[in-house]
Amino acid sequence: MPQVRFFTFLSPEITPLLTQYAPASFEVSVHRSDLPDEEKISLVQDADFLILFPGLISERVLRSAPRLKLIQLVAAGYDSMDMSLCKELGVPVANNGGANSIDVAEHTIGLILGFYRRLIGLDRNVRGDRWRDIDTGSSTYTINGKTVGIVGLGNIGRRVSHLLRAFGARLLYYDQYPPDPNIESELGVTRMALEDLLRESDIVTVHLPLTGETRGIIGKHELSLLKPTAVLVNTCRGPVVDEVALTEVLSEGRILGAALDVLDQEPPIPDNPLLKLDNVLLTPHVAGVTYDTWTRRGEFVFQNLQRVWEGELPLAVVREE
Repeated sequence: MPQVRFFTFLSPEITPLLTQYAPASFEVSVHRSDLPDEEKISLVQDADFLILFPGLISERVLRSAPRLKLIQLVAAGYDSMDMSLCKELGVPVANNGGANSIDVAEHTIGLILGFYRRLIGLDRNVRGDRWRDIDTGSSTYTINGKTVGIVGLGNIGRRVSHLLRAFGARLLYYDQYPPDPNIESELGVTRMALEDLLRESDIVTVHLPLTGETRGIIGKHELSLLKPTAVLVNTCRGPVVDEVALTEVLSEGRILGAALDVLDQEPPIPDNPLLKLDNVLLTPHVAGVTYDTWTRRGEFVFQNLQRVWEGELPLAVVREE
C-alpha cells in the first residue's frame, strides 16, 4: 500500500476536497506544514509520496525519506523547492499541472476590471454618501480595443488569453519558450520581443514562474518603456517585477497604475510605500485560491501519484534551471 504524507496549512474543512480523490489503496495522512523537522522525519521515513502545500520542505526531511518516488506540489509555483537537492536524490517534483489556471486567469481579469472601473473606490463612495465623487467619465476605462501584453504563455497565460479575447482586446505575448504556432493561431496572440510588447501594450499582465532567469525580468529599464496610460498586472510572483523600480514609476505617475496579487515580501511591512499609493490595487496572493480550485487540484494530484505507482512517468514535472 503506497504511503502518502500531505503537509499543508489548509484547514480541516478544505483538505478533504483534495484527499477525496485518493485511490482506496493509498494510505494518506495529513499533517500541519509547520511541524518541527524531527516530527516530519519520523513521518517520511516510509513515505512513497509527499504532497506539499506550500511547497517548502527542509533538506533534513528530504534526506530522511529514502523511498520517495515523487514530490507533488499542490501549487503551480516551485520557487521554494531545492531543485538541485531533489535532482541529487533522484526524486522528481511535479506542480499542479495548471489545475489552478482557471482561478488565476479569472482573478487577473478581476484585477484589470477592478482597476479600470475603480470598483473599490466606487463602492466606498456609495457607502459613504459620496455618490458622484469619482468622475467615471474621465477616470474609468474599457478593455475592448486595448492592446494587452501577456508575459508568459503557459497554462495561466493561455487561459488569460482566452478570456481577454472575449473582451475584444488585441493580444500580444512574450515567452522565451513559445508554443506551437497552432496554439498562437487558436488563441489569437502575436509573439513579440519583450521590449516591443511593453512599448505597445495598454495592459501588461505577467504569468511567469520565479526562476533565476525571470527574477526582475520587469525591471527599471522595462518599466521605462511602458506608456503613461499603461497598467501592470502581476499575479505570479512578486520578485518577477522590480518592486523598488515599480514603486518609483507609480509614485511619479509615469504609468497609470498597477494591480498586484503578489509582492516581494508577503505580507508586506506596514510602511511599504505601495500601500499608500492610490494608483495601486492590491490583493493578498489569492489569485489561485477559490473553493472550486481544490477539487481540480486534488484530482490532478492523485491521478499523478497513481501514474507513478503504476510505473508511468509523472505529469507536470518541474525541470531544474
